[in-house]
Amino acid sequence: MSTLHSFDDDARAEMLCYLVVAELVALARTGEWLRTDHVVESCRIWMKANGVTCDWQDRVALAGAAARLAPDVLEAVKLTTERSLATLFSDGWMLDYGSPTVCEIHRVCSNFLTQRGCT
Repeated sequence: MSTLHSFDDDARAEMLCYLVVAELVALARTGEWLRTDHVVESCRIWMKANGVTCDWQDRVALAGAAARLAPDVLEAVKLTTERSLATLFSDGWMLDYGSPTVCEIHRVCSNFLTQRGCT
């Protein structure tokens, strides 16, 4: 995906996708889902990398959605090791949208937001 500048529907779906993958990485690394401070940091990393700002209510809503979606995504994609999850990234901590798995996670996130009227 390209660099974003406004926090629109596409940006929400991308940020949610990023947070879901961050949840999966945390589980693979520590055996536990993301702690609150790591969720905050993940949001900051994504916003800075994409040139986007959003208010804290949006970040809290997306973080909660990521926590709800991550177990289902984990079941679907079966990526449970750091090594397997590393294939989802292209440049540092940027997701590789050329990866079919990333595209599928993004689709799940986009559908989730659409169904809940968040977009």
